[in-house]
Amino acid sequence: MSEEKQPPIEPISGTIVPRYAGPSTFCRLPELRDVPYCDVAMLGIPFDSGTSYRSGARFGPQAIRQASRHLRTNFHPAYDTEPFKQLQVADAGDVACNPYNIEEAITQIEVAATDLFTKAKSIVSLGGDHTIAVPLLRAVNKQVGPVALVHFDAHLDTWDTYFGAPYTHGTPFRRAAEEGLFNDSASMHVGIRGPLYSRQDLDNDEELGFKVVHCDELQTHGVDHVVKRIRDRIGDNPLYLSIDIDVLDPAHAPGTGTPEVAGMSSRELVNIIRGLKGVNLIAADIVEVAPAYDHAEITSLAAATIAFEMVNLVACRPS
Repeated sequence: MSEEKQPPIEPISGTIVPRYAGPSTFCRLPELRDVPYCDVAMLGIPFDSGTSYRSGARFGPQAIRQASRHLRTNFHPAYDTEPFKQLQVADAGDVACNPYNIEEAITQIEVAATDLFTKAKSIVSLGGDHTIAVPLLRAVNKQVGPVALVHFDAHLDTWDTYFGAPYTHGTPFRRAAEEGLFNDSASMHVGIRGPLYSRQDLDNDEELGFKVVHCDELQTHGVDHVVKRIRDRIGDNPLYLSIDIDVLDPAHAPGTGTPEVAGMSSRELVNIIRGLKGVNLIAADIVEVAPAYDHAEITSLAAATIAFEMVNLVACRPS
């Protein structure tokens, strides 16, 4: 006779212990070591040696966890979910990344995420700068092969090198394309805006297999249009969702390393994510939160909310 699965160990309730007290884990969840199984692991990756302008995203995981205390997590009416009752979610702590050696840090992240997939079905990573997407995609590929990749960002992040360095926060998706880590017929960027380094940047990006939803397209056609474009593109493929917080306008996310004006509002981003209910989300990241430039936890709270939305997407994933 098979053993009955134990009910999830839930976060500490804010109606019992005030939200400003209790453990410093994401949403005051149990730690991974304290649960008998895990459906979704929240993984901190405090790495920012790939930044090209303002550093500080190494403090992102800590800030996102702190801001997650604000959230009420029992029931999400937009998804009709009780995510922490439906899923065993746990905080897996932080990857110890070498801050002086980017390639060693990338290996450390890949090893840690690969090992974590032996303990958890899905991973939501808290960055950290966008360099971390490369090792995370490598780990995901070991589980399911090339994935549909939907990348929310102000910037393409498909440049070849910065100052001759192949691994930076502006190059992860070129490296991912070269390694065949994503499905080039089911992947796209969302929220791109602003000037570019070259007239050829968009053409070079398209050659790697990406379609682009510019921020102007969102402004002109609205959230439902963008949701349809994403869903039509990814189909039922396994999905990796990568969200750079600078996809938001600096008014909504000032605490980031390379802010770009004329971006999305937090309402627009959250509603696009909610429009993806039912997709086959395997893993996700939220990156580039640099709390030193934040005000009143605006950016950290946006990132914590997005991470929680991702958990709800997993809760709605087709069985």
